[in-house]
Parts: sequence; C-alpha cells; structure tokens
Amino acid sequence: MTKTSSMASDVPNQDPEISPKSPTAAKPLWRRILPLVVLVLGLVIAWASGVLDLLSFDTLRENRDVLQSYVAENPAVSVLVFSAVYMFSVALSLPIGAILTISGGFMFGAWFGTAYVVIAATLGAVIIYLAARYAFYDLMHAKAGTAIRKMEEGFAENAFSYLMVLRLIPIFPFWLVNLVPALLGVKLRSFIFGTMLGIIPGTFVFASIGDGLGALFDQGKTPDLGIIFEPRILTPIIGLAVLALLPVAYKKLRKAKNGGSFDE
Repeated sequence: MTKTSSMASDVPNQDPEISPKSPTAAKPLWRRILPLVVLVLGLVIAWASGVLDLLSFDTLRENRDVLQSYVAENPAVSVLVFSAVYMFSVALSLPIGAILTISGGFMFGAWFGTAYVVIAATLGAVIIYLAARYAFYDLMHAKAGTAIRKMEEGFAENAFSYLMVLRLIPIFPFWLVNLVPALLGVKLRSFIFGTMLGIIPGTFVFASIGDGLGALFDQGKTPDLGIIFEPRILTPIIGLAVLALLPVAYKKLRKAKNGGSFDE
C-alpha cells in the first residue's frame, strides 16, 4: 500500500496545455525582469531614433527599384535581414507589422513573403512569451493565487483553440496575445503552433497586397489597410475561427452530456 501510494505521488502532471511552474522564483528580481527591461529599452530606442518614420509607402515607392534590385542580387541576405527586422519588431512590440508584411510581399511575393513573415513573427512572439514568463509568472502566481489558477484552468483546457481564434481575428493587440498566455502558463508548444497557424490567413492577405504594390504605385495609389475588414476577406477568416472553436464546443457538450447522464 505504501509502495503504491509512493509510486502514484511520483507521477508527474501530464496536463497537455499547462506547463509546470518554473524555478525562477528563487532568482533575484532584477535577473528575472532583465529580459523585459532590454526589450523595453529597445522599444524606446526605436521610437527615439525615428527609424519608424522611415517605414512608409512613400519610402517603398521612392526606393522601389533599388530594393528590388538588391533582393534579386542578394536573395539569401535579403531574406535573413528582412526576417531579423521583422522578428525584432515583433519582440519590441513595434506597431509596424502591417507595413512590414506588405513589404515582405513586395520583395518576395505573396507565398514566400507569407512564409518568411509567419516564421519571423512567431519567433518574435516567442521572445516576448519567454521574457514575460521568466519575469512575472511565479511572482504573479504568488500574489494572485486562486484567481489565476481558475483563469489558467479555463484558458488552458483549450489553449490551442483559443490562441487560434485570437490570432485569426485581431480582437486584441498582437503584443497582448503574446503576454497573456505566458502569464497563464500555456505550454510553449501550444503557443508556437497556435500563433504560427493563426496568423497565416491575415499574413497572406497583406503579403498579397504587397505583391501587387508595384501596380498600385504605377497608378499613383497606396494600399487600403482596411481591406482585412471587408466581408469577402473577413468572412472566411471568421469561418476558420469558428472551426477552431469546434473542439471547445464539443468538449463542453460532451462534458454536459456526461454530467447529465451521471445525475440521472
């Protein structure tokens, strides 16, 4: 009896959506918040330097030939530089995702542009996720206690589905959806795949706009970023979000049915 109980107590928690608590609570506060401090410092430097003002459709129009020639002559370097810029822009939570995605389509075409953006954006989101988790997860749980555990249980039961919906339909800012899963203890694997798959449709829309940017420039026009909210674009994306929620609905229905039959 004692041996069996001992073996049962040694079995780790196999919850697929919640990762175990990290041992960061014992580390000094300054070491835990250092990654976030570096990110915030980078954000301040980016704003203060004025580099964000260079990212505009006017800049793309004026440097169109130079940019396209460089990409044609240095394809590998162009991909690496673009991906690094995109990754760090996401990690620093800079509000330039739309124009960078359009630039990716402009430089590499709709399909390759989408692929590069999805990979870079996911890596940038992971940087924020890890920094926030390392800095605040244990501290937040120590202060909030039961309230956070209830939120964890509700979100983490279907973390992948919820992340897919939040990525497909940008109800909340991208940076916020990077932080909340980290604080709720969502597993890194679920975060990565939920982010990667969820941003593909919207990314492809903007990369496709970039792919046709040259034709718009020839007509003296600039893209309408509000196209993502047009019914012909938004309706299929909402449809995908509904599909992503089907597993959640199925689990709730099955749970309700099992509970009802048990009561009977």
